[in-house]
Amino acid sequence: MAERHGGQDSAGRLPWRSALLVAVFAQAGSGWAQQVQAGREPLGVLGRLLLLLGPALLVLRHRHPVPVLYGVCAVTLAYLAGGYPYGPVFVSVALAALAAVVAGHRHAAWAAVGGLWAGHLLIGHWLYLRLPPPGDGPAPWAPEGAVTAWAIAVLAASELVRVRREQWARDRAERAAAERRRVDQERLRIARELHDVLAHSISVINVQAGVGLALLDTDPEQARTALTTIKAASKEALGEVRQVLDTLRAPGEAPRTPAPGLDRLPELVGQAASAGLTVSVEGEAEGRGLPPGADLAAFRILQEALTNVVRHSGARTARIRIGRRADALELCVDDDGPATGGDAGGSGTGLIGMRERAASLGGTVEAGPRPDGGFRVRARLPLRSPAPREDR
Repeated sequence: MAERHGGQDSAGRLPWRSALLVAVFAQAGSGWAQQVQAGREPLGVLGRLLLLLGPALLVLRHRHPVPVLYGVCAVTLAYLAGGYPYGPVFVSVALAALAAVVAGHRHAAWAAVGGLWAGHLLIGHWLYLRLPPPGDGPAPWAPEGAVTAWAIAVLAASELVRVRREQWARDRAERAAAERRRVDQERLRIARELHDVLAHSISVINVQAGVGLALLDTDPEQARTALTTIKAASKEALGEVRQVLDTLRAPGEAPRTPAPGLDRLPELVGQAASAGLTVSVEGEAEGRGLPPGADLAAFRILQEALTNVVRHSGARTARIRIGRRADALELCVDDDGPATGGDAGGSGTGLIGMRERAASLGGTVEAGPRPDGGFRVRARLPLRSPAPREDR
């Protein structure tokens, strides 16, 4: 068949090619059937016109499936009532029934084909005396089983095609939804990475810029140190942003630099110190043997927690505790407060990003005020879960 996806191409044109093919086949096949079926009415002008009318209706079968099906069945009944030879006239019925069932008009299709079958019985066993050919007798009952089987087969095949098309449509929709989810997850991953990189570096730059401005006239050497820190922080931020954007390059290319992990924790502590925050570290602070996803998530969670202390807390000290077990990595960051920002209680984007990172690995993040007035971030990252989707 020339048409695509239900008989109409992307431009919405009518399926006239398949209808023309059916018309040619019906004319040729019925002419041959006339020669081998003795006692049937010879095909004349009316018979030929009926053989053309059915395929002509098929041109509209995808736009008006139910009227076309009933029209084709009526034309076929008129052809049978005329006593013409059996043959390809039923091909039009099969295609019309298929179009109706696929379009969702199952009951109409069964009713139309059932009506055609009942009309065929009525013509062959009760109305034969009043219909051509002259002197025709009742049709034998034995072949009626084959006719019944044909009608059921047409409808069953139509139902099968409908089910398969619905399955294909569901599969396409599921694949499209999965692709949209993958794109959304990748977008969120990149957004989290950019937020973590920029929030930390810009916080350090902001603090050092304030120090530099305050000491520019009174202590030029200290101001120079602040500017040096700003230069180093901005260079580091540019490098990490470039690394994040590497993921947007052609698929299959490896990142130019490895993703950060706990092995860079001393560097993170040094950056916090340059912003005026003294950080102590307890526990195993190296990422040897950690899954890449957990190693990256641990580093980013600690980075964001220290950034929040710099931005939203009046504390000048913070404590990092790292506990590594066989099945999980536990992180804890404490500061003594007091809070200086209204969003320090856990409603900020940074805390949301930390929770999303942990959740992607099957872990959790808890953040909130401590009873003594400080603030605590506690994270648990499983080490035996499947690799996170965001890092693939």
